[in-house]
Amino acid sequence: MVWQEKLHVLFDIDTSFVVYMVSVETLFAMFCALLGLGLLVFLHELGHYWVARREGMRVEAFSIGFGKPIYTWTRDGVKWMICMLPFGGYVRIAGMQKEGEKEPHEIPDGFYAKKPMQRIRVALAGPLVNILFALFLFCILWGTGGREKSFAEFTHRIGWVDPSSNLYQMGVRSGDLIERYGDSSFHGAKDLLITSLLQKGDIRIEGEKIDPETGKNTPFDYKLTPYPHPQLAQAKLRTVGVLAPASYLYFTSSPDSFPTVAASGIEPGDRLLWADGERIYSLQQLSSLVNRSTALLTVERDGAFIQTKVDRIRLEDLRLTSYERAEVEDWQYEAGIKGRWQDLYFIPYSLSPTGVVERRVDFLEPQSEKKKENFALQEGDRIVAIDGIAAPTAYQLLEMLQTRRVLTIVDRSPHKVLSLKESEVQFDQFSHVALQQLVAGIGRPGAPLAEGDLYRLRPITPQWKGDRFVLGLGLQDRTVLYNPNPLELFQGAARETWQTLSALTAGTLHPKYMTGPVGIVQVMQQSWMVGAKEALFWLALISFNLGIVNLLPIPVLDGGHILLSLLEAIRRKPFRAQTLERLVMPFVGLLILFFLYVTYQDITRLFSALFGR
Repeated sequence: MVWQEKLHVLFDIDTSFVVYMVSVETLFAMFCALLGLGLLVFLHELGHYWVARREGMRVEAFSIGFGKPIYTWTRDGVKWMICMLPFGGYVRIAGMQKEGEKEPHEIPDGFYAKKPMQRIRVALAGPLVNILFALFLFCILWGTGGREKSFAEFTHRIGWVDPSSNLYQMGVRSGDLIERYGDSSFHGAKDLLITSLLQKGDIRIEGEKIDPETGKNTPFDYKLTPYPHPQLAQAKLRTVGVLAPASYLYFTSSPDSFPTVAASGIEPGDRLLWADGERIYSLQQLSSLVNRSTALLTVERDGAFIQTKVDRIRLEDLRLTSYERAEVEDWQYEAGIKGRWQDLYFIPYSLSPTGVVERRVDFLEPQSEKKKENFALQEGDRIVAIDGIAAPTAYQLLEMLQTRRVLTIVDRSPHKVLSLKESEVQFDQFSHVALQQLVAGIGRPGAPLAEGDLYRLRPITPQWKGDRFVLGLGLQDRTVLYNPNPLELFQGAARETWQTLSALTAGTLHPKYMTGPVGIVQVMQQSWMVGAKEALFWLALISFNLGIVNLLPIPVLDGGHILLSLLEAIRRKPFRAQTLERLVMPFVGLLILFFLYVTYQDITRLFSALFGR
């Protein structure tokens, strides 16, 4: 019952030695994963064994592992075995099955020969050991300082809101806070996924809108109808408009060695704060911004200088007069631009040769008028610069409009690993005054390029890659120390388990989204690749789930034994072997079918991840 995490791994393999090392590391992680899961099963059976002996039951065998025994010994009448596959184990108590003509309750010192309450204690012991072991591991994690996680996993800040969503129309933006999502408090980005899978009908989102200029918080509380997630619609995930959590964006390297990245002056460790007129909160927001066809203009208006973004439009989409077309052709000749004038980019304004706005130009297609609403310029405005580069004449403006550029401002202050709470507080701890001053100086001669720890970089030209433009910046989120106390981790595990079981019962969660044995091993193996603490967390979570699932009142499981024992106590008469068989066997078949189904789904997801990219 572990949530399947989507991990995207980039392999950069240059030599056979690296391939060998990756393979050895992967195999070792797989071995540790199987060994850890085997330990959980062993502890589960050890709980049954210990209580069964205390209740006077005759234990016939205890196997450490499965398969053919490689070493056996007998102690206190119990046959102990170490088997070839040391992943798990089992305990065999006398009387669990009919022996000869004797009914199970007639077998001396057998399981069913004991009182119902004694059998309940034995059945309860295994799951209880798993649950307590989970709490023990949570205590170890807390005592050793917790795990290092990315800021985006647990922050309450929004990183990107779908511009076409009702949430966006209601004024919620990147940088705002979420306090509740769905029917419960918001605990991190995973809640966006869980709520999408588990909750039917409208989704409630509650939080605070934050004004980045003043820092003023305004509460909001909306109930919205979810729609297919624009990026994850194939997985049948839904959203009310929140597409990504916020993250710190630290520059590490230029993965594609774009020349304009190196020429911009960016340095490793710089935190990207601002780009093209916007405060940046996530990679998704940055990607959307880069793929908009806009230009950042510095404009002189009534003796003051302002910055504004204007859409770059192909001239063939604008309704120009014959005089304006002739002007454009003259500018094209002066700029030395080849090709048809209709294919060139410009802005939807008629300009004088010195870049003064004379009028707004209409579009040829009426529907385009609705799409392009960024008419920020006024008659008499004089365009001074574009993307921070001086453009004293209209033909120079035309020339520079043919290239999309992105201006950025970074924070160069030193950073270190902090707690999640400290990182939340520090997220906006930079000089907003310095940021405003750097933005105000764009396109003005002699304006400073740095204010304190903030630096304005030279323009970066995006490059076409695949099906979209990319900026070419290798950006990573901040690592934070995530160390809630053991009870918080325990409550989180209980909450997720309850949500899953409730959704399965109500039919809001399809079983195909469940993780089976193959998926659990995969998650454990991936967690070992991350680190021992991450593996301990997942081991604890799986142990908790193993204990809870075994308590379900289903024959075959420990909860089923508890239920049958309670029924026997009520009817004051033991069940016959034939009755037990009729009660248990249908659930054995269903359990096998469910096991095969989730295993098939695990394998399908695995092959899709490997070959479906």
